[in-house]
Amino acid sequence: MTKDLVIGLDSSTQSTKAVAWTAKGEPVAEGRASIPLSQPQPGWVEQDIEDWWSAACSALRQLAGELDMSRVAALAISNQRETVAFVDANGNAVRPAVVWLDERARHEVDLLCEEIGKDTLHSVSGKPVDITPVIFRLSWFRRNQPDIMDRTARFADVHCFLSGRLTGNWTSSWTSADPFGVLDIQSMTWSGNFLDHLGINTRQLGTLARPGTLVGKITPEASVQTGLPVGLPLIAAGGDGQCAGLGVNAAREGVVYLNLGTALITGAWAPDPMISLNWRTMTSPTGNGYFLEGCQRAGAFLLNWFVDTFAGGRDDPSVFSKLEAEAAQIPIGSEGVTVCPYLTGCMDPHWDTGARASFNGLSPNHGLGHLYRAVLEAMTLESARAISSMKKSGLKIEKIVAVGGGGNSALWTRMFADSTGLPVHVSQSLEASSLGAAMSAAYGAGWFETLDEAAAEMSEESAPVMPDPGSYQAWRELSDRQFASYRPEYRNV
Repeated sequence: MTKDLVIGLDSSTQSTKAVAWTAKGEPVAEGRASIPLSQPQPGWVEQDIEDWWSAACSALRQLAGELDMSRVAALAISNQRETVAFVDANGNAVRPAVVWLDERARHEVDLLCEEIGKDTLHSVSGKPVDITPVIFRLSWFRRNQPDIMDRTARFADVHCFLSGRLTGNWTSSWTSADPFGVLDIQSMTWSGNFLDHLGINTRQLGTLARPGTLVGKITPEASVQTGLPVGLPLIAAGGDGQCAGLGVNAAREGVVYLNLGTALITGAWAPDPMISLNWRTMTSPTGNGYFLEGCQRAGAFLLNWFVDTFAGGRDDPSVFSKLEAEAAQIPIGSEGVTVCPYLTGCMDPHWDTGARASFNGLSPNHGLGHLYRAVLEAMTLESARAISSMKKSGLKIEKIVAVGGGGNSALWTRMFADSTGLPVHVSQSLEASSLGAAMSAAYGAGWFETLDEAAAEMSEESAPVMPDPGSYQAWRELSDRQFASYRPEYRNV
């Protein structure tokens, strides 16, 4: 039988999706399973690593029930980032995994900065000092629960853990290892200096692999549990954010990708590891160059919170369309309402985990449509300012490609186009992270000469939403007015 399919296994924060793709980037079949989150204490967010495995097995078995698995040429994994598993020598959990949403290490950030140096942490890892990278949580455990660190044989990202279960090889791709904050992003090696401060060694971390290279082959035991063929190649892919960028063919000059998910990511490819507080510097999913990511912690999360808190909740399937219709009738600026969108803290450019959201300028004349529009405008302008910073740094940016549920909003895509002066395309794939992983699998299977070629052949985007030059000045004035409501120390960034 012809091997004409590849699988992108996307293990994200709350679910796992297994999708089979053709060489043209067409989805043929899929399986899905949810992954629960637990919050044992305020600010602590954890998962059982066996839930990662059972969700992967369930999604893959569903897929196997829909197609002949002998058609599959290779598999690759896209994974939630900045989440760490504590695994013993037998591959079992020492304790629950700590998820990227976890905030227990809030006070550890300053302590580690004193020990290693804020500039060193940033320049080596590419990540401005922030609670998100795993390094701060590992430092918290070393300081507060050293027995956990001593009992852990391997500190694994999700890609590493699933690779170990599927093939016996515990492998982290460059893009899955990178968000740990202990990878030297220029040498693509674990930082010995950082590991020494944590009291761990490279043997306790995943073997590093370039995206698109062979991790291993599916074992007989994994085959029984997943339905995957014994010997099927597993190809390195990596972090879901970078895979989404690859999935919309944005790992190249001139393109910004907007990942309109739980968090809102504004990313652009750069040939060199440009370091700035205006973004975090990530490894590229092609293995060549870097991704510069502007990050808003609360993207769709902020919209969902607003709807659940003020608009009756998401049980009404038409709630978003109703709010959008109302907001579309309101002019730029929401008739005086502005929003600071830092509901769960701020990443770039201020890197303040204690920042919080606010609505400003409310009057009796304002309704839900004004507030909803103001939320969209605030997030839009955060991304527009990130793009402006990237342009000022010398990056050539010609268009935007949006992915995620927010891309279905005609109002929001119009806002992005008008506020940036750039055409906005929407990815035709609803599962860009899975597709990006599938592109790595397709390249690893030998279907394409390069990952860039795989991305070009397997991606498709909509006709552009063209910017309205007549609205650009109104957006600039709104940006100034919104920014004026922020803390004084923020306005100088």
